[in-house]
Amino acid sequence: MPDRVSIALPPVVASLLARLEAAGHTAYVVGGCVRDSLLGIVPGDWDICTSATPEQTRKIFSDCRQVLTGMKHGTVTVLCGKKAYEITTYREDGAYADHRHPEAVHFVPRVEGDLARRDFTVNAMAYNPASGLVDCFGGRADLTARVIRCVGEPCQRFAEDALRVLRAVRFASQLDFSIDAATAQAALALRDSVQTVSPERIFTEMEKLLAGPAAGRVLAEFGPILAGALPEIQACIGCTQPGRWHCYDVWHHTAAAVGALPRDLAPENARILRWTMLLHDMAKPLCRTVGSDGAAHFPGHNQRGAQLADRILQRLHAPTVVRLEACGLIAVHDGPLPDNDPAILRMLARHGEVWLERLCTVKLADLAAHARKPAVEAREQEVRRFAQRMHTLARTGCYTLRGLKVGGGDALAAGIRPGPAVGEALQRLLDDVIDGRLPNERATQMEELRKMAGGAH
Repeated sequence: MPDRVSIALPPVVASLLARLEAAGHTAYVVGGCVRDSLLGIVPGDWDICTSATPEQTRKIFSDCRQVLTGMKHGTVTVLCGKKAYEITTYREDGAYADHRHPEAVHFVPRVEGDLARRDFTVNAMAYNPASGLVDCFGGRADLTARVIRCVGEPCQRFAEDALRVLRAVRFASQLDFSIDAATAQAALALRDSVQTVSPERIFTEMEKLLAGPAAGRVLAEFGPILAGALPEIQACIGCTQPGRWHCYDVWHHTAAAVGALPRDLAPENARILRWTMLLHDMAKPLCRTVGSDGAAHFPGHNQRGAQLADRILQRLHAPTVVRLEACGLIAVHDGPLPDNDPAILRMLARHGEVWLERLCTVKLADLAAHARKPAVEAREQEVRRFAQRMHTLARTGCYTLRGLKVGGGDALAAGIRPGPAVGEALQRLLDDVIDGRLPNERATQMEELRKMAGGAH
């Protein structure tokens, strides 16, 4: 029986449903938009399912622009203003030959048949203002219990579409839900089928998982499942680390470090930092040695980690900026930070303030996933002192040629010969300013340029 709940539909969505019904068909909003609405989340997209065939849908909305790339699977995308709405005929999926796409679809007359083909119960609900909520598989109860559960038999659901293995973990992270035991067991059993999924889709699902509020917990709990997508994870699970610094194995340290990232990261930093933390210690099992004291050591794991991260991100077809920035951070994430102004200014000259702020964020997240010991807390204070001084010097210090009080024209006026000598003279000035031998004042710098010009004759 339909459940009497009320979901506030945007006017355009209500209008699309009404037009389908006026033409003699049934129609519902379905899937993620219903789930999010019941959770009090404003949906980003509204999908519609209907008893109308694709041809009938096209006719009903003949006055609207349409995208027909989904016709093979019963979907007509109707454009209303700048937004697209997918309208799909109730369907059952045929056999899945490639663990990803059904070879054929079969239209069915009722919404209940369509819901039976969906992945998880929380995504298998439909709603219509007149009929209410259609929930055949206990999705609303699972929302209340905060659990991800497959519709029907889990192994069958995952065998149909291997991406669902990753989606289960991703939804657990995004919604801060648990995963039903039978669903998790089936996902683990079929984890290797994820390798049949395109690298781009694996990257996208992992990125959504990393952005979830429960990413740290979910990574820690479901690492063996995620090893189906990133096989390098498996060696990190159970790879012990020295107790002087650590309280986790490499994988659980990684999960805690991802979870320790600030939630209010700027968008341009967020994806870079999340991938950095996921991959920052991935090479540790490859570098692990055991000293005479019985403690584990990981010589060279920074540089080797950057190389491994580069291979992984290339394999996943990650955006170039994510790959380059993440690998650059991983290469130095465990290195020392300078504690004097000239060295900090040179780091600013080489990397810039934004990159150094990212590095500090990486170091603090990394340290937050260590044991709570005085030596670790002392390192955290070092990072915070560096960050504070670095930001001050970025505002007040001179660390680029542009920051000098003189320029190329001044060098020529002082008698420096045209050509490479101009740049060399300005670089000498900058070095003297950075090292504190020369103030960043125009008169002093002009005098120094004249001395250089005189010494060149």
